[in-house]
Amino acid sequence: MDNRFTERREKLRRLMRERELDAVLVLLPANRFYLSGFELHDPQCNESAGCLIVSVSGKDYLCTDSRYYQAAKRVWPEEGIFIYKNNRVRDLSEFIAGKDLGRIGFESRVMSHELFEALQDSCSLLPQKKGLTEELRLSKDQAEIESLTASCSLNHDVFDQVPALVRLGGTEESLAWTLEKQFRENGASELAFSPIVAVGPNAALPHHTPGTAALQNEQPILIDMGGRLRGYCSDQTRTYWNGDRPSEAFRRTLELVQQAQQRAIETIRPGLTISSLFKTVFDFFAQHGVEKHFTHALGHGIGLETHEAPGLGPRNEDRLVRGSVITVEPGLYYPEWGGVRWEHMVLVEEDGARVL
Repeated sequence: MDNRFTERREKLRRLMRERELDAVLVLLPANRFYLSGFELHDPQCNESAGCLIVSVSGKDYLCTDSRYYQAAKRVWPEEGIFIYKNNRVRDLSEFIAGKDLGRIGFESRVMSHELFEALQDSCSLLPQKKGLTEELRLSKDQAEIESLTASCSLNHDVFDQVPALVRLGGTEESLAWTLEKQFRENGASELAFSPIVAVGPNAALPHHTPGTAALQNEQPILIDMGGRLRGYCSDQTRTYWNGDRPSEAFRRTLELVQQAQQRAIETIRPGLTISSLFKTVFDFFAQHGVEKHFTHALGHGIGLETHEAPGLGPRNEDRLVRGSVITVEPGLYYPEWGGVRWEHMVLVEEDGARVL
């Protein structure tokens, strides 16, 4: 068994003791994988590959169904595997109730109401709104940082091909498909998310779905893409001008966005409140009279999930922690002609930040 996962569960137990919890029911797929190495994904939103029960006593269980039994044995002691048979919720609730686990913390943002109802009469359930495992995941260990760096490097390699691909012409959706193939052909196990390719006025839509719009000359092209390598995600955005005569509006907007991003990166340090980091960028845009065109958060954490804690929004009073990897992606959007977003992945270090 991999010692990394054992060590992570021991760290979780320390947090559990601080919160006076006897056990934690781990349901989020990324948390399940982080603590066990078992199944990073669920099959789909209404199905589950399983869950973990981590107890302060050290007696932990991996609960899943028969399809995953052999896979479970590769990462977990066989005596600690519970296979539910016919009805997942009923069998799982009966198993948990029968263990007399005491005060059980659960991930309130992912537990189904069906499972909660089945457990609430026989167990002492305590919602964990921010999540103990997510707290551990905030600070990446060295192996995670190396994987994120490699994933980011692959993203750079794919972006290096973009200018030549754009010159070939085509449409938003054909370019998106080519970019997806480049990730897979160069080592990614999958995409971190579907690529965003937005040309002209479509670039004013931060999460535009690529369509049949042609890659024409003398217009902006916004590309936001990422892949998964070694289990970890990348996420970067670049905005180009396709042609030789960028408009004054585009040039000025790109300049402001990149200056705002640089100010944010230079501000980052452990202990900084996230709201103040956001304010650094918002105030910069306000000084130039364009703040109303900055319509989303400054970024987000990234790791096993593309979007994970911390969220870099204006009302988040949490503080940055050393070892977090976050995106810094200010953008300005104008429905008349498009917009600009520029995104880096950044590691929070002891004395500031390092762009990956």
